[in-house]
Amino acid sequence: MIFGALEAGGTKMVCALGKQDGSILDQVSIPTTSPDETIRRIIDYFRDKGISALGVASFGPIDPDKTSPTYGYITSTPKPGWADFDLLGTLKKDIDVPMGFDTDVNGSLLGEVTYGSSKGISDAVYITIGTGVGGGIMSGGKLVHGMLHPELGHMRLTIHPKDTYKGHCPFHGTCLEGLASGPALEERWGKSARELGDNDLAWEIESYYIAQALVSIILIVSPKRIILGGGVMHVEKLFPMIREDVKKELGGYLMTKELSDLDSYIVPASLHDDQGIMGAIRLAELAYLGE
Repeated sequence: MIFGALEAGGTKMVCALGKQDGSILDQVSIPTTSPDETIRRIIDYFRDKGISALGVASFGPIDPDKTSPTYGYITSTPKPGWADFDLLGTLKKDIDVPMGFDTDVNGSLLGEVTYGSSKGISDAVYITIGTGVGGGIMSGGKLVHGMLHPELGHMRLTIHPKDTYKGHCPFHGTCLEGLASGPALEERWGKSARELGDNDLAWEIESYYIAQALVSIILIVSPKRIILGGGVMHVEKLFPMIREDVKKELGGYLMTKELSDLDSYIVPASLHDDQGIMGAIRLAELAYLGE
């Protein structure tokens, strides 16, 4: 059985064919341009591939509520041309198979807990820190949506005492995305994350913001594992710094077996940047099963 997978991003659309075990049989990347041009190329890719279902993990905000009249839409995105776009409905006009739909970060989380090093963990959080910052939450084995879906990247933070940066987010300024995303790093320091090297102050501030957000998540959501992905988290030196800052910020308040081993609690994504497309494969499988 072959499943189709679409990881819909604001910069590129990754289309793939996969199997139930998460293995990827074929994969292509399509630039995200206008909806008409982009969707046409996506449909051309999946046409006549014999897929049994399609999983779509999309940039957002999206509407994941199956009872909503705008289910399957990309909603209030600033991406030109894509606001209030019926992504799932448009795909269904030409691809007549069951479809699963969720956020890109929930897709990445689903990929990690289904096929990655966090396989089998029922309560987990995935955060991607790159061009933007987003988060997915799984609680009791179910992806969390609520009235919409979690927007962990937009939680407000306390400013680091050495940071004078006003923030990159056009909505909130000094939220997690506004202070810790890749564009925020580049705007603040004049260099990309991979070019910052041994700028100790840059990493001190970055770690402070990420750790502050993680502590809030730990106290509110109580996950059994936190997975960090995205381009900024390819800077491996950040992980021990973040773990140390989390320990400091928690101040010994919580005593659990998970928090006693932060190396195994706050971990990098494990699927070589394929966690999103592999999560979309799982979304397709769940749609095929009617779940």
